[in-house]
Amino acid sequence: MPDFEETLINLDSLTSLNFDESFGAAQLCSSLLKRDDGKARIIIINALNNWAKFHPATTEMWTDLVEAAGFYPYLEKNRDWITINNLPGEIRKEVHSSSNLASKYFHEKQYELLKLLEDGKNVIVSAPTSFGKSLLIEEIIAAKRFKNIVIIQPTLALLDETRKKLLKYKEFYKLIVRTSQEPSPTLGNVFLFTAERVNEYPLFPKIEFIVIDEFYKLSGNRDDERSSSLNCALYYLLKTFSPQFYLLGPNIDAISSGFVERFNAVFFKSDYSLVDSKSVDVYKTYSEEFNSKGKVKNKEKRLFELLLKLKNEQSIIYCSSPNRVRNLSKSFVEFLKENNDTPTVKNYPLIQWVQNNVSRSWSLLDNLNYDIGIHDGALQKHICTSIIDYFNSGDLKFLFCTSTIIEGVNTSAKNIIYFDETKGGNPIDFFDYSNIKGRAGRMMEHYVGTIYNFNKPPVNNTILIDIPFFVQEPIRDELLIQIDHEEVLNKETKQYIDIQNIPPGDKEVIKKNGAKVDGQKSIFEILRQDIKTKYPLINWTVPDYEQLRYILELAWDHLLIEGETTSPMTKAKLVNRTFNYGLEKNINSLITSDFNYKRGQLKPASKKTPNAPRVPKYENLSDSELMNECIQEIFQMMKHWFEYKVPKWLSVINEIQKFICSEEGLMPGNYRIYANMIENDFLRDNLSILGEYGVPSSAIRKLERLIPRDIHEDDVINYIKNNNLNNLQSLILYEQYKLRDL
Repeated sequence: MPDFEETLINLDSLTSLNFDESFGAAQLCSSLLKRDDGKARIIIINALNNWAKFHPATTEMWTDLVEAAGFYPYLEKNRDWITINNLPGEIRKEVHSSSNLASKYFHEKQYELLKLLEDGKNVIVSAPTSFGKSLLIEEIIAAKRFKNIVIIQPTLALLDETRKKLLKYKEFYKLIVRTSQEPSPTLGNVFLFTAERVNEYPLFPKIEFIVIDEFYKLSGNRDDERSSSLNCALYYLLKTFSPQFYLLGPNIDAISSGFVERFNAVFFKSDYSLVDSKSVDVYKTYSEEFNSKGKVKNKEKRLFELLLKLKNEQSIIYCSSPNRVRNLSKSFVEFLKENNDTPTVKNYPLIQWVQNNVSRSWSLLDNLNYDIGIHDGALQKHICTSIIDYFNSGDLKFLFCTSTIIEGVNTSAKNIIYFDETKGGNPIDFFDYSNIKGRAGRMMEHYVGTIYNFNKPPVNNTILIDIPFFVQEPIRDELLIQIDHEEVLNKETKQYIDIQNIPPGDKEVIKKNGAKVDGQKSIFEILRQDIKTKYPLINWTVPDYEQLRYILELAWDHLLIEGETTSPMTKAKLVNRTFNYGLEKNINSLITSDFNYKRGQLKPASKKTPNAPRVPKYENLSDSELMNECIQEIFQMMKHWFEYKVPKWLSVINEIQKFICSEEGLMPGNYRIYANMIENDFLRDNLSILGEYGVPSSAIRKLERLIPRDIHEDDVINYIKNNNLNNLQSLILYEQYKLRDL
């Protein structure tokens, strides 16, 4: 009988297996199912990948092994060529079928997990990317057991993906994605929120079930500035409603001691997967090249050669930053051109939109012509969605992306290239590496995926996820201030005493704002000093330049979190860009303005030769290269500063100035109107929801005059469909697709 490694080699290398070879492999697999089911599953996955190689007389035996491993989704998918020939097996398969989702079958561990949820258990699950954890969310909703459900995911892109999956249940549930939407009094409600939106939403009905996707983001030890927001959201929901919960994450070994017992939960850890991933250590093959003087160029050259060999399969290339994504994908296009690779003729609809609304010089256009996509946190939502759609449909062959591959999007590929070894300037740890590796192979499509390591993988270590609101050591001020006095574990710490010493009125405002506590205290102090002498700078609705500068400088100086990266943004630049955005209300104008400014910018005078003629700062960049740099910077600014940071800051200071003006008997300003305008790309209030759904603002502006102002945002989509506005002649094809996809 062959051993484990020999069996895998035979399945890969032999063109066919005779009876003895097929039977011997089946014998080994059967034996392993009893003593090492992980290895047995790997053999079965590889057997499915090479099914045609088996001797026909052994296929029934292999079918029984597939069934014994609980691979019921594959038995259903491949029922034309894999047939269960025994009644007990057929019964077991049907037991694993969904009661609510047509033609869906659960694998053994999925079914076990579902039973826990159906029994009312709180479940914390750690399982691989290919486990199928998200399918159980839809199963729970399709069962209609709960009236009001909150689903928390880390990105708006993931939430919109979930919204599309759940649209089929709109007769039973209202899907709520914005904090301005009210819950339905007659239907059930599914709240699709980031943690920040949970904390801002004032109208929750009785919540019965909550889901947190990527729950490892609760950890205060993983250097995530949004950890406190997620902890606040979970603490509030548990304290207020005592709902059943389902926390999902990958590759986690343990959570804070005592949490499971406190909430009567089950920690469900499994390595069960319907996909196998193989590792190829490229860094070993080219160790001398990768450590030589031309390290960067050598590494890129070997990457491009590998991608050229893999061009008939799909590959995701992990990059350390958005800038790296842009430059590496652009260099790959140049490599393909040098190797006389033929551009595609697919003519992706996104191309026309980019040409009309961004720039004809953006390197993304060249990328798409060669079936190359890019994905990172700086791109606009509708662009990200389109690129992932093109990739998932098989049209794009290559996807260069940042850590969004881990947490920002649900996709996988036959091949994963672990090309860069850092994330946010820090080394990739084993946890993140495991999540990157987990994208290799796609359940129900690729039985086996491959990860190509261009760097030595991090050392395996135990992953413990701490839950700060529960353990409270360490804990940030903005989370500690939210915790009820009787639930604070150590009331004698200086941190807690300082919070208790905040005046009650100030404390309530600070607590409601959910931002940096010390920073808010400082802003209270400054505004109380300035209210009489600088009242005109404080009392505004739509600001002039000096009013905006006063408030944003306050925010920059006091609300930035320690260690937060701001480059290339500066305080002065933020004021200038925000004000100009308010005037121009157009991303293309911002890009053009930035390009013209940089093209005319001169290098600083040298100290050695102060009187020498000054030369252009960007003289070494072509117009195309400079335009790409401007696009990236403006998109990053839009995503990070305009869609999140600036509106949040304005809302925080708005509440503080309202409180202080009330103390002084003065009329307060109202920054919320301007904050909402910035956050929603200056779209009309009732149309902003279309932006949430991934409709580009260019399309929304074309519809604006045709949709009445008094139509509620919940009814806008039906109005568009009922009046056939998604076929409006002024819309380009890309915009029509986006509207039809609602």
